[in-house]
Amino acid sequence: MNEPFSRSAGSIFGTVMLMLLPLMASAMLISADAAEKAAAESASGAQRAGAAWKPLGLSGGGAMFAPAISPIDGNTMMINCDMSGAYLTADGGLTWRMIDHAQLRGNTQCRPAFHPKDPQTIFAAGGWNGALMVTHDGGRTWKPSGNIVGELRGEIGIQTGKPECMLAGTTTDVWRSIDGCATWTACKGPHGPCVGFHLPPAVPSASSSGDDQAKHHRPWFAATTEGVWRSDDGGDTWLEKSAGLPWRELRSFTGGTPAKATDTVLYCTIPSKVEGGKLTGGIFRSADGGDSWQSAMGAGLNLDIKAADQWAMGEVAQYHQVVTTDAKPATVYAFNANTGIAPPHQTAAFRSDDAGKSWKPTFFPDPRWPGANVEPDYTTTTVKQFYQDVPCGVAIDARDPDHVMQVDGGRCHITRDGGKTWSCGHTRPAPGQAKGAPLDWLCNGLVVTTTWNHYVDPFDAKLRYICYTDIGFARSLDAGETWRWWGLEGRAPWQNTCYELAFDPEIPGKVWGAFSNIHDIPNGNIIWGNHGDKGEGGVCVSGDHAATWTTASDGLPKAPVTSLVLDPKSPKGKRTLFASVFGHGVYRSEDDGKHWVLRSTGVGSDADLRVVRLQLHADGTLFVLVTAMRKDKKFLADGPGLYRSMDQGGHWDLVKGSNVSLWPKDVTVDPKDSKVIYLGACDTSGAQTAGLYRTKDGGATWTKLARQGSEHFGAYLHPHRAGWIYMTLCEGAPGSGLWLSKDDGATWTAMTGLPFSNVQRVTVDPKDDDVIYVTTFGGSVWKGPASE
Repeated sequence: MNEPFSRSAGSIFGTVMLMLLPLMASAMLISADAAEKAAAESASGAQRAGAAWKPLGLSGGGAMFAPAISPIDGNTMMINCDMSGAYLTADGGLTWRMIDHAQLRGNTQCRPAFHPKDPQTIFAAGGWNGALMVTHDGGRTWKPSGNIVGELRGEIGIQTGKPECMLAGTTTDVWRSIDGCATWTACKGPHGPCVGFHLPPAVPSASSSGDDQAKHHRPWFAATTEGVWRSDDGGDTWLEKSAGLPWRELRSFTGGTPAKATDTVLYCTIPSKVEGGKLTGGIFRSADGGDSWQSAMGAGLNLDIKAADQWAMGEVAQYHQVVTTDAKPATVYAFNANTGIAPPHQTAAFRSDDAGKSWKPTFFPDPRWPGANVEPDYTTTTVKQFYQDVPCGVAIDARDPDHVMQVDGGRCHITRDGGKTWSCGHTRPAPGQAKGAPLDWLCNGLVVTTTWNHYVDPFDAKLRYICYTDIGFARSLDAGETWRWWGLEGRAPWQNTCYELAFDPEIPGKVWGAFSNIHDIPNGNIIWGNHGDKGEGGVCVSGDHAATWTTASDGLPKAPVTSLVLDPKSPKGKRTLFASVFGHGVYRSEDDGKHWVLRSTGVGSDADLRVVRLQLHADGTLFVLVTAMRKDKKFLADGPGLYRSMDQGGHWDLVKGSNVSLWPKDVTVDPKDSKVIYLGACDTSGAQTAGLYRTKDGGATWTKLARQGSEHFGAYLHPHRAGWIYMTLCEGAPGSGLWLSKDDGATWTAMTGLPFSNVQRVTVDPKDDDVIYVTTFGGSVWKGPASE
């Protein structure tokens, strides 16, 4: 039995939490009409330009959250990503469209809500700050709505039959609107981070002459991590209804009330514990409006209190998500963390049809055991096993309890037959492929993964390569129409991230790769310490167009390799290569990468050897960029900057003035003149040093060409159009992350057609000057026009 990947930096689906910035505050200051008009105009322009942009590469592969299914049309669904993207499908998950970042950015904490009557209206939390947003045109344009104070959390609730009545949760309380989201008031009673709501379908009023409205209100329910509350008067007053729960810390909450009945069934999940040698906690049910709660841990559930194997997510069976519907509240699903990878211990998506008295597992994803019922994706097909994960979010079709969607750290799975089978919503294979052959996969638009570089093979333009975070590496054999994940045999030993490739200029198919088990270098997660910077990496070489790889790291420390360059003047078969090893410096090989020697004299400082990017100019000048290091919450001044070597790395000198910022991200050297250098830089604590900088005299003087946000990434030159410079921003971009200057940096125009804002690098198609490829921090690769 193979060991599944662990949830570490080397995990295939290691998640990357990106601190998303809120929409510009000025958008909140203009009138609603003006905002809607401006948004529509912006979307119209972006839609025209965006028609030419196409996502490429493998879809899925990164963490997804907060899914939702339309109660009007089950084929219409929405998903959010932790890398700022938000996505809509209108065909049941076959294809997805990324919502333009200028309209809505993804939020991982709050499930969107589709209007129960108007298919064009959707409510969602926007961006990391979770402000309430609304669209009335099916997701094309969005605008802020209402006056809720705080970050949205949990979900947005809308009452069927009376959709002007709504609830929304924040990190501290619950808010109510009775005018269709125009105004909101904080509810007195419910407190704590919101988990969920149940608003039963409205009962038509028996009279319009001022009868006691309480008689015509079914109770409303609101749950936070602190407990459950009920309102019997449409949200005016609330009483806590948590009696019978042994403890709080609610994880999930749901309820169902048939439209023509009065019986409500509520469900919640709380942490499981072991008491008296038995499992306690887990799933609870109330059939009396919350007055009492009983355990719903019926027969068939995983009741483990001991791990079944070394790959268990925990010793005790835990239940994280629970969903039901008004259509059939006795049918309920519960989603668990595994206590082992083999059935019956797996992540099982349990279903009950008798309100929790008995359960049966519905999710058998691993092909190594009988009864597998989950459509394989490129990972399962390649490695012949399924890497289990706790769902990051689940959704159920309000009209059809057999239709459920779950998303996790890399995948979206959908059932339409009550769990008998599950299909992949995050990817699908290209049609017409021979059974048993390596599969090629279509990009269905659900692009949620970071890409560092996109390459067109220098000898065969049909061959394309993408360097990924989390899923490592992929290549295309048909000019980007389909993509093949790297094979299990011959894969690099450092599987999380491929940062860069270097091609032999004379030998077709010979390529070197920079690999790492640490991702996000040099972006914020590394610099701010959101995850560790220590992990293994190295260099590999391929002789078959990157189909298989062999380690070529003798002499290198086991640490992330972030950049590679090859000296084309060195002899064939004994190429000279340079590798930047994060935290260790620059290494040189003079024998095709078989052996490496440290060549870092003068680079960085003892405290900061965070080398991230190498550039070798045609005149022999070698450059390496050292990025930021923080210690005791302060950016170190000694180390960051651009270093130059004139003797093949024997000695290095700091390029004068290149430490304009203590946090540089990327460097580009003009291929025609090594004295012309571009640096992308970021703000540091208390210092607004971000921008795109250029020197034309080798560092004697520097000019800030532009500042469009707090974290510029770099500049990239069009090889055949003089004066054309592409500027990118990755994280901290208040607007577009891609800009173009056609006058050598004098003026800049935002490329608004690209729907994703966190942009990293740009390359021009070697066969078509009108086409560019853009790599992103969490949105895969996009192919688009060289100019909009």
